[in-house]
Amino acid sequence: MQIFDTGDVQLHYRVDGPENGAPVVFANSLGTDMRLWDPILPLLAPGLRIIRFDKRGHGLSSCPPAPYSMGSLITDTERLLDHLQVRNCVFVGLSIGGMIAQGLAVKRLDLIRALVLSNTATKIGNRDIWDTRIAAVEQGGIESLADAVMERWFSAQFRATPELALWRNMLTRQPDAGYAGCSAAISHSDFMTPTSGLRLPALGIAGSEDGSTPPDLVRELMDLIPASKFKLIRRAGHLPCVEQPQEYAEVLNEFLANVGHIPKAQG
Repeated sequence: MQIFDTGDVQLHYRVDGPENGAPVVFANSLGTDMRLWDPILPLLAPGLRIIRFDKRGHGLSSCPPAPYSMGSLITDTERLLDHLQVRNCVFVGLSIGGMIAQGLAVKRLDLIRALVLSNTATKIGNRDIWDTRIAAVEQGGIESLADAVMERWFSAQFRATPELALWRNMLTRQPDAGYAGCSAAISHSDFMTPTSGLRLPALGIAGSEDGSTPPDLVRELMDLIPASKFKLIRRAGHLPCVEQPQEYAEVLNEFLANVGHIPKAQG
């Protein structure tokens, strides 16, 4: 575990793998921390330099007062990658992490050679929805939203397992101000125009049971980027890396090979 002071916030991050490995950066969703990616890490191709971090207001990163802007979240990520001297990474962003990915690719294409946009969109929800959620968090904390969030995040099958408690706990233990702050950033963001100008290899991943960013929303996003790919993972909701880690990792490994980030499997 390491901490980096951007000048505005202190970001908790972790780097795994060889220093000279091909870099893959993971940005997680609203209400989760970098442990979101734990289920898939052992299944990824060997030799990668894997970079994960907690965005502001989440995990072990510092939590400034809400609200936050999407521009601040993008700049936080940009400064961290510059600090780590990352260039030409494959950037994997889920939900708000996918919005950060879009904004960073538009701003700093030198950092990113390819995008994986998982369970995300150019615009998620609308101002009224997010204002209602922010008010609920300010009044009753994240706990007041937790059951409804679990229904949007996970398939009914997964919600019947004991593991659901782990992810509910992760959600409710994020700072209320961090959740509200990032909710405000999503509320004010629409990447339709900037993302439509992107020209780089891109893969979209959707979960068939996703109640936050349904598959059609992810398809619409990927239609903006010429020659992009799309993968639907069945029996999974908003966090397919949790519900179907084997398939999710296989999809990532195939994409990494197709864009030349790792060698293609022989045979």
